[in-house]
Amino acid sequence: MSISPHDRTVIRDLARQVAEVAALPVMAERRAMWKTHNALQRVRPMVLVFPEGSWRELLPADACTCEAADARRIEWQLRRRIYHHEHLHDDTVIEAEWFVDAVLRSTGWGLDVKWRPSDDPTGAKGFDPVLNTRADLQKLRPPEIEYDEAETQRRFEATADLLGDLLDVKRRGVRHITFHLMQQFCNRRGLGQAMLDMAADPQFVHDTMAIFAEGERRRVQFYVDQGLLSLNNDSTYHSSGGNGYIDELPAAGFDGERVRTCDLWAAAESQELAQVSPEMHAEFALAYEQPLLEPFGLTGYGCCEDLTRKLDDVLAIRNIRRVSISPWADVEACAAKLGRRAIFSWKPQPAHLCGAFDPERIRRYIQHAVDATRDCVVEMILKDTHTCEHHPERFTRWTDIAREIAAVA
Repeated sequence: MSISPHDRTVIRDLARQVAEVAALPVMAERRAMWKTHNALQRVRPMVLVFPEGSWRELLPADACTCEAADARRIEWQLRRRIYHHEHLHDDTVIEAEWFVDAVLRSTGWGLDVKWRPSDDPTGAKGFDPVLNTRADLQKLRPPEIEYDEAETQRRFEATADLLGDLLDVKRRGVRHITFHLMQQFCNRRGLGQAMLDMAADPQFVHDTMAIFAEGERRRVQFYVDQGLLSLNNDSTYHSSGGNGYIDELPAAGFDGERVRTCDLWAAAESQELAQVSPEMHAEFALAYEQPLLEPFGLTGYGCCEDLTRKLDDVLAIRNIRRVSISPWADVEACAAKLGRRAIFSWKPQPAHLCGAFDPERIRRYIQHAVDATRDCVVEMILKDTHTCEHHPERFTRWTDIAREIAAVA
């Protein structure tokens, strides 16, 4: 990472601003509220906004002034924190820290995913199946992971030299752990064919899922054996939204050095099974996901799939703490089933930021969900917002409405 004097000045000025924001009393207040919330004690509906694909409209690449590519990446991340604080008035905690991730390389699964790209730069990709016969299963193998200690240390030292007196620069191992077994299967098999397989050739599905589950188990064990896990009881993104702030982790017996699976949050999801029965979901997904999740201290489940009819099975997961309630779920039914057994991680409809923006419609929609979840520990996670049609002010308005409603809930 070669940083010119100009780029260094730009980055350090932005880092100084981030540190000032992080020092505001409200950040400590939010952090404390998240710890209470994640411990299943209701404070009020918590609000988080993740613009995701819309960031290219909120903060275009040409907003950066650094010259070198590495410097521009750092600059953009710092500008994003500042923008979030100034325009998205949610419960995000801005921290005065910068993480340098462990450099890891994987051999892959031996059968790489192939796509048919869209002509639209942001369009959907199509499947080009590579898992077509039972013989193809022989090509699948658990990935082997390699840790590059020297490169990790080099990046850390360069970053510490650049930012270390302004932000808390830390080396970070693996701390966001989530399992996507059905996605791996469907990406190689094709979504439509995967649906047929569950009825026509269920053993093929089971055999494939067992390979993916074993590969994921080995991956986690490698991290444990190599001491590559890092605590995630902090601002780490968890599951399909939310964060890890909590005092329950790490678990009793933590020596302050070597992180165990029981010290961590983890999560899983099977969005591809949104339309299948609870019985099929349990047979083809949860049967493989549950053993992977069980060693972890706290777990989350779900993403965009409607789990309304599957909550009994989800709530049977050991240490389940956060459950995703998608825009297509029955909010009332889910609230009645969930209660305070786990965090009601509600994902409001992101499409409301497109087309004819209607603040009153949004207010009614959010109010309905808040009224239905008064006996729950609820969070509103606005995500999957891949465009706001170049109206960034819509995010500000949506967030302000959500906070107004949450404040009196």
